Amino acid sequence: MGRHKARQCAWCEELKSSKELKLSLHLEDGKIYFCCETCLQAYKRSYLKGTCPICDKVVKNPETLEVDGEMKRLCSQECLAIFQRRVEEKNEGKDKEGRPHKPRGRHPTPVNMYSQGNFSWGEYLRETGAIAAPQHCFKQRARVLPGGDKAVYPPPNEFKVGMKLEARDPRNLSSTCVATVIGMQGPRLRLRLDGSDDKNDFWRLVDSNDLKPIGTCEQQGGLLQPPLGFRMNASSWPMFLLRTLNGAEMAPARIFQKEPPFPKSNLFEVGMKLEAVDRKNPQLICPATIGAVDGKRIHVTFDGWLGAFDYWCDYDNRDIFPVGWCALSGHNLQPPGNKVSAGMRRPIPPPPPPSRDKDATAASSSSSSSEGKRKRKSSSLFQGDSDAASDTSSVQDKPPSPNVTVVEPDTSTPRTLSMCVYTNYGCDTGPYLNPRKLVDLPSQFGPALPSHVMREVTQGCIDCAIQQRVVFGLIKQGQSPGRVVVSATVGGQTQSCTLPSCETASAVLRYLEQLCERLECCENLFSSTPMQGPCSKCTRRDDPEVSDSSSRTATKRRWSADSGDTHHQPKAPRMQRRVTTEAASSTTTVVGTDYRSYESTSRGDKDPGDWSLEEVLHYIRHADPALAQYAELFRKQEIDGKALLLLNSDMMMKYMGLKLGPALKLCHIIDKLKTGKS
Repeated sequence: MGRHKARQCAWCEELKSSKELKLSLHLEDGKIYFCCETCLQAYKRSYLKGTCPICDKVVKNPETLEVDGEMKRLCSQECLAIFQRRVEEKNEGKDKEGRPHKPRGRHPTPVNMYSQGNFSWGEYLRETGAIAAPQHCFKQRARVLPGGDKAVYPPPNEFKVGMKLEARDPRNLSSTCVATVIGMQGPRLRLRLDGSDDKNDFWRLVDSNDLKPIGTCEQQGGLLQPPLGFRMNASSWPMFLLRTLNGAEMAPARIFQKEPPFPKSNLFEVGMKLEAVDRKNPQLICPATIGAVDGKRIHVTFDGWLGAFDYWCDYDNRDIFPVGWCALSGHNLQPPGNKVSAGMRRPIPPPPPPSRDKDATAASSSSSSSEGKRKRKSSSLFQGDSDAASDTSSVQDKPPSPNVTVVEPDTSTPRTLSMCVYTNYGCDTGPYLNPRKLVDLPSQFGPALPSHVMREVTQGCIDCAIQQRVVFGLIKQGQSPGRVVVSATVGGQTQSCTLPSCETASAVLRYLEQLCERLECCENLFSSTPMQGPCSKCTRRDDPEVSDSSSRTATKRRWSADSGDTHHQPKAPRMQRRVTTEAASSTTTVVGTDYRSYESTSRGDKDPGDWSLEEVLHYIRHADPALAQYAELFRKQEIDGKALLLLNSDMMMKYMGLKLGPALKLCHIIDKLKTGKS
């Protein structure tokens, strides 16, 4: 018998014999093969969305980049880096208005460690009246000056993209794995563990003790381990390792460097300035301030942001750097998030003691571990008089010079309106927000710029979500790139979206009304004035007559500019909105209703087999908000209590078109009903 030549499946990339690869697809550059129908269909779906503009491969796990208002989909971080370089080279010779720069002399301009782009540390420190944390506070490389002082001296980076090395798995520090350099910024390396996907990339400094040359683990009597979440069968790891290292470019031992010594003690003081890694976006380094000191730990607060990304860390953490480190190392430094008014500074109060869970640097730098508890706080930089809560209050102090247009609207005018939004904890949170997490939100957002208030409230809703993916999908996105941005952790990966442009208080209030409508929570959950006593809207919905009427008509709440008017005439039901999520293969329609606790029905005397259609829909939404997107499908099929108890996974997949995951979730809910455990 002849031997069957081994080939890779074009989608899952598993090695199969030519006999096993029965399916094929003809393309312009030849024929490709697949091991099963699932791989073939997945390939076709991705192919229809477009190929990578760099390598022309089908994009499986897209890396997205917005260029001139158009979203580009690339297949990998390597292609993303190449594409970014091409865009930068294209724009390199032009000024802000698109005109070519005048030619300059050959002599390079000396590096100013306090200035980078439009941001100047020297001017920023003068205008804020702050001091930079001394070099000896950090566990970073430095050189000793003749007088005995230490100066910033970032380590050189001789690594290249594509080199392989040994690294600790950031999600399992006891394992040493093979990693590949897929990107670089200054002395920082973006690494991907071989056998893992791009959702678990992480960053390390070139002088990190976590990095070793290939062969070090074997010399020390250890074995290279597959990464946590290895995509293939564990038994195939030895052969996978051989194929991975065969012909690969190994990072030479000479380019690895020793880690700098530890500081003698925690010498940081509250108010000192530094540069710090944004743990939610670990490719970014931003200006920051020491907000509090507690023993060996420090609280890093990012300038210009209202606490969204602040974190606690040890004083010897490698993710913090002295002022000027980015400029000297060639790493990009993000400007502060907004213009800080020098005349409105206040001492930063020490926050409550942080959680004592050990936040290892390995986990903090990983893009896959960026999700954490992020409490909102009103920045002291925006605190004014008591009447500043009015929509007409203004800030007339001169703003500092860093002109940030990347993530914030233009606030360069000397008079800028501010506003406040209040959280009413007693209101109904709807099916998507967790009431226990909601109490962690501040009772008041602002006084601050309308765009800041809008961002903080929206980000707070994402952080309080039962499932961030669902709430993130309900956020209305803006058209202009890079203005006000919120982020969410979806599938272990941080994703961000741009919010609509709202630069007035009235525009923000309209946006929040629409946000509450999408989240199907009480319209008074976020309001321009604090509520005294119980919410009239929630009280009306608790009325059995009103609740029954709304269930029969299945209409949404009426939203008006006057949220306190409870004696209006009901309008005609709005068009049912469509919500598209990543997990759904097709667009499904969600009918907005008021979701109150359904314990009285699901646990009461009424037999689930006697439930009406509306009671079935109500119960499913309450049991698992992620299944709310399939409510209209149940309505079309007219599934009442009796039909619900007869459903199984095969019927839901075959006749209702559900995927396996949602079908299994629904089966679990139905089984609990049958056994009386719900």
